[in-house]
Amino acid sequence: MVKEKQREGMDAKRVHIYTDGGCRPNPGKGGWAAVLMYDGHMRELSGAETRTTNNRMELTAAVKALEALKRPCVVVLHTDSEYLRNGITKWMPHWKRSGWKRKEGSVKNKDLWQLLDGLTARHRIEWRWVKGHAGDPLNERCDELASRAIDTLS
Repeated sequence: MVKEKQREGMDAKRVHIYTDGGCRPNPGKGGWAAVLMYDGHMRELSGAETRTTNNRMELTAAVKALEALKRPCVVVLHTDSEYLRNGITKWMPHWKRSGWKRKEGSVKNKDLWQLLDGLTARHRIEWRWVKGHAGDPLNERCDELASRAIDTLS
């Protein structure tokens, strides 16, 4: 009964997550960041990779944020990446049915999409798009953290 309630979200922790990723140049050095807010707490995560793309960093931010959750949660995930939001909400069901193929060949970033698919199965997630660089304080914070992460590679 408890597991059923958690799955339905009745007893699940509610978490707001903001994510961002970027590259300088694209492709090039990349950084990702996430801000998780729950029960009055805020946790910041970030990291960097030397050879990557902007889209990989956007996906990595979501993956790392969801990996940080210790139990099933009700999540509101805010992203300024239409690639991430559309991929997870619109394109992924088709990719899975077609064996992770598109008309143009294999799905790009398939490894991260598959990892994200597995992580999302644990949670009830609402995917919200926010306009980047438009003054949303937590989106701006993620951008700053991702940029700082890139700077650590210099």
